[in-house]
Amino acid sequence: MCSIMVCCGYPADWDVFLEGFQQTLSRGPDESRIIDTGSGLMAFHRLSIMGLTPSGMQPFELNGSWVVCNGELYGFHSMRTMLEEKGYEFQSDSDCEILLPMYREFGTNLFSMLDAEFACVIFDGETKEFIAARDPIGIRPLYYGSDRKGNMLFASEAKNLTALSDQIRPFPPGCYWKNGAFVRYSDIAAVSEVCHDDVETACQKIREKLIRGVEKRLVSDAKVGFLLSGGLDSSLVSAIAARNSQTPIRTFAIGMRKDAIDLKYAREAAAYIGSEHTEIYMTPEEVLSSLEEVIYLLGTYDITTIRASMGMYLVCRAIHKTTDIRVLLTGEISDELFGYKYTDYAPDAQAFQEEAEKRIRQLHMYDVLRADRCISVNSLEARVPFGDLDFVSYVMALDPEIKMNRYGIGKYLLRHAFEGTGYLPDSILWREKAAFSDAVGHSMVDDLKAYAESCYSDEEFEEKIQRYHYAQPFTKESLLYREIFEKYYPGQAEMIDGFWMPNPDWEGCRVNDPSARVLANYGKSGE
Repeated sequence: MCSIMVCCGYPADWDVFLEGFQQTLSRGPDESRIIDTGSGLMAFHRLSIMGLTPSGMQPFELNGSWVVCNGELYGFHSMRTMLEEKGYEFQSDSDCEILLPMYREFGTNLFSMLDAEFACVIFDGETKEFIAARDPIGIRPLYYGSDRKGNMLFASEAKNLTALSDQIRPFPPGCYWKNGAFVRYSDIAAVSEVCHDDVETACQKIREKLIRGVEKRLVSDAKVGFLLSGGLDSSLVSAIAARNSQTPIRTFAIGMRKDAIDLKYAREAAAYIGSEHTEIYMTPEEVLSSLEEVIYLLGTYDITTIRASMGMYLVCRAIHKTTDIRVLLTGEISDELFGYKYTDYAPDAQAFQEEAEKRIRQLHMYDVLRADRCISVNSLEARVPFGDLDFVSYVMALDPEIKMNRYGIGKYLLRHAFEGTGYLPDSILWREKAAFSDAVGHSMVDDLKAYAESCYSDEEFEEKIQRYHYAQPFTKESLLYREIFEKYYPGQAEMIDGFWMPNPDWEGCRVNDPSARVLANYGKSGE
């Protein structure tokens, strides 16, 4: 990960701007730079992943234009070759150096041409305009606001802007900003034409596209590792990578000592694929002592995101402290594409599809945010193969009739796609999924709930929730998280679309806890 921050003008207080920029130094600890474009400031913290030499440092400049980008541009070599044929010269091996030549050749059309996870800001030296853009899923973070002088501000995280802007919002994925307006260049969740591939054809394409999505994310000048929970998604990513590696890949799992569901399955998957596997254990004391820090780094009060972040933050912290790995591949986004426990309650295929579209559009505020923050705060880069644009577009376009759980087990298409291929043993491939925050140990969630209960009497709870009109807390746990959030991000609750919960309009999903554990169909998922 890297960190970018831009002021489209000159901030009223240079020291406040600099202090805000320093809040995300962990995203890019290798080198920092701030430049004056002549019309505003562009700042960059670098984490060296592609093009490790000093020549890869940003902002990049081309004839008076500048760009900062936190991103990975997959397949950039072919674009670079095309640009070299047009006479452009490059000074580094960085993928992001192609952005200014691409902008000169194609203007804002370049954003829809990228196969990438990115957040970038360009300063056009000819028009003196700033243009900002974000990838279609929002895997790379970007926020915006304005200072008291009216200058537009962009930054990788909300914490960069809290002292500068009264209203901070996430930059909408699949959009670019120019001339004071947002323009949508891609709505990856929208389906223009339903794909009616039969099950076997769909599974073959799912397998092929996911394999390509993993393979392209293995390209790195820095060392790569894998978060392996033992569940289907992370196990598939690791298995594909292991088959493409000449040496054993490195995998990491975390759990509570006494009741971590997934540690044993992660161990089984690691043994099967032959990875160099590391287990990390966390204690109730570590969880509770890290809670406030985790909420600050996340910038959210969402219950699901915070619970699931506890284990991810601690495992990434251990990786950062004990290894020289710089890139981590994860299994996020599969649930939103193929369905999860609560989508079994979708009343029909149309409702299933509408829910998937909604969740994909919201991901940047929840699971994707979690992965980015937990990994980047530990000076690592997250890569998300299930977020591959070609893969997501194809799965979203499939007829929802074949994606719904009519097979007696969720994510049937993904499981069947790898059935009989030898990538994973059946015990992993066909195991029911457990929620990540539960899988690291049911006791972790129970400890968090018990701690929250100890913080408030019933009377205090009823009194304090009245302070919040947007996304009002509804349990003592949610109140605790909201109060910590407000300490660091006062008045910024609307950065998040409320709570990530099962769809309350569906019968069987009207619950007061986001864990799938409370659903009647959770069954053997937690075993």
